[in-house]
Amino acid sequence: VLELLRGVQRGSEDRKRTLSCLRWALQNKETQQKFVRLDGSIRTLIGLFTSSLADMQMEAARCLHELSHSSDPAVAEACLPVTSYLLIYLSGHSVEFTELCLYTLGNLVVESKAVRKQLLPQGIIPALTSCIQSPHEPVLEGLGYVLSQLLQAKEAPTEVIPLVLDSVLPQHMLRLVCSGLKAGIGAAVEFAWCLHYVICSHTADAALLSLGALPALTSLLLDLASEIPQDAPEGLELLVCPVLRCLSNLLAEEMSCEVHIQDERLLIALFLILQCFLQQHPFIVQECLWLLNNLTADEPFFCSALLSLDLLPALLQLLPCSQMASVLVLTVLCNIAEKGPAYCQQLHRLPALPLLLPTLMLPDPEVVGQCLELLHLLFLHWPEAAADFLRQGGHRALEQHQSTPELQERARALLDMVGQPPGASAFS
Repeated sequence: VLELLRGVQRGSEDRKRTLSCLRWALQNKETQQKFVRLDGSIRTLIGLFTSSLADMQMEAARCLHELSHSSDPAVAEACLPVTSYLLIYLSGHSVEFTELCLYTLGNLVVESKAVRKQLLPQGIIPALTSCIQSPHEPVLEGLGYVLSQLLQAKEAPTEVIPLVLDSVLPQHMLRLVCSGLKAGIGAAVEFAWCLHYVICSHTADAALLSLGALPALTSLLLDLASEIPQDAPEGLELLVCPVLRCLSNLLAEEMSCEVHIQDERLLIALFLILQCFLQQHPFIVQECLWLLNNLTADEPFFCSALLSLDLLPALLQLLPCSQMASVLVLTVLCNIAEKGPAYCQQLHRLPALPLLLPTLMLPDPEVVGQCLELLHLLFLHWPEAAADFLRQGGHRALEQHQSTPELQERARALLDMVGQPPGASAFS
C-alpha cells in the first residue's frame, strides 16, 4: 500500500497505472484501513481529484469511491476533507464522473454522522437540487441514492427534511416518480423511497398533498397496473412497493381527509397487482392490503366498491398467504362490517363464514382475535349470520378459545350472542 502511494506521489510516467492498481487494492477492507492511516494519503488523492488532468481525476474519483464503501466509520471520517470537492464536482465534466461523486457521497453519508453533519452546512441540499433536472438517468439514480441515505438518518426529521421542504426537491421527486418508466425505473424507485421517508416523518404531508401527491400517485399506480398484463418491465415490483407505501401513509394521515379519492379503478389496479406478484413477490401482498385497509377504514365508497365489483372472493383467497396477510384481510372485512347491516348482509351472502371457521382454529392469537372481532360485527348488525354460524358448528371453534387468556372474554361474549351457553356443545 505504501509503495503504491509513493508511486502516485512521485508523479512517475506510469502514475495512472499505479493509481489504477491502488483502486483495486482499496477494495480490501484492511487495505482501506491501512491506507487512510498513511501520512498524506487522502491529501494526495484530493490533489489528483482536483487536478486539471481528466484521466487522473477519474482514477482518483474511483479510489475515493472504493474508500467510501468501507463500513469502518474511521475510514469515512478520514474522507471528510474531500466532501466539499465532491459537492463542487456534481456539475462534473462527464456523466460517469458526476455519478461517481454522487455514489461516493451517498456511501459516506451512510457510514458517518460526522460526514452528514459537515455536508449540510456545506450546502448538499442546494447541490443536489441543481442536479435534479439532469437528463441523464444514471445521474438521477445516483442523486436519489444520496437523498434516500440522508433522509434515513436519525437526525433527518429535524435537520434534513426541513431543508428539503424549503427547496424544490419535493415537486421534482414527485415528478420523477410519476414519470415512472419514462425516466427509468431505477431513478423512479430511488425517488419513490425518498418520498416515503419524507412522508414517514409526518411533517411533510400537508406540503406533499398541496403538490397533488395523492392523485398523482394514484394515477401512477393505475398506469403501473396497466403495464402488468403486457410485458411488465423487470424490477417493476421495486417501484410498486414504495408507491403503495406512499399512498398508504398519506391516506393514514388526518390531513388527507380533506382530499378524497373516489375511484374504483384503484381497487381493480390493486387486485391486478396482487394477482401478478402473488407468487414471485409475496411481499407486495402485504403492501396492497395495507393500502386496501387504509382505503376502507373510514370511506364507505371503497367498501361498497369492493362488494359491487365482486372482489371479496379474491380478497378471501388471500387469507392463507401469511400471518400478516390473514390479519389484514380480516381487518379489511371488519372495515366493511363496521359500515352497518346492509354491508354485513352482503358479507353473509358470500361464502365468508365457511372460510372463517378454519381461521378460528389457527393457533395464532392475533389472527383469531381479528376473526372474533369480525364475527362480533357480523352478529351485531346481521343476527342471521349468528344463526348460520351456529348451524355450521362454529360454537365448537369458539369454545376452544375459552381457555386462551387474551381471547377468552371475546369468545364467551360471542357464545352469548349466538345463544350458546358454555359447554352446551358436548350435549348437542
